[in-house]
Amino acid sequence: MQIIAGKYKGNKIRRTDTLAVRPCSSRVKKSLFDTLSARMDFEGSIVLDLFAGFGSLGFEALSRGSEFVYFVDQHTDALKSMKSTALHLGVTDKSSIVNSDVTAFLDRTTEQFDLVFCDPPYTWPDYELLIEKITAKSVLSEEGILLIEHKTHLNFKHLPSYSFHKDYGMTRVTFFHH
Repeated sequence: MQIIAGKYKGNKIRRTDTLAVRPCSSRVKKSLFDTLSARMDFEGSIVLDLFAGFGSLGFEALSRGSEFVYFVDQHTDALKSMKSTALHLGVTDKSSIVNSDVTAFLDRTTEQFDLVFCDPPYTWPDYELLIEKITAKSVLSEEGILLIEHKTHLNFKHLPSYSFHKDYGMTRVTFFHH
């Protein structure tokens, strides 16, 4: 797993062999960032990477010019790997690695984000509540974008902030706008 473009292109993202963390595939990540690059300028953006895992999406955003990334996860191996990658890239001053339950983090944050990556476990019990919490609480900035990764059988077209989705085999990424 490595960074595919930008300032840190080619750098490896630290990871462990744990099966408890499901990283975003390189194919999906490339497509997501191609799609995002056509819709936003990463330069100076504030990013939130929820269920960050090893931080692949957040570190990619930093490489492309994001000003700051908050990584939120509870998995010990994932947190250690993200800290190691942040040190290796020299971005500890441009990132915050938060050991927290995602719902608790969303309840207490007062920050607004230009981009939110959300990659919950596919067994997550209530995607709609999670989406509503992010979009209703003003977690997204005025032009903010939320991406949520999930299985293809879930459909969120009925939600007011829905924009579009893309399918990658059994994975669907749904895009929402503030």
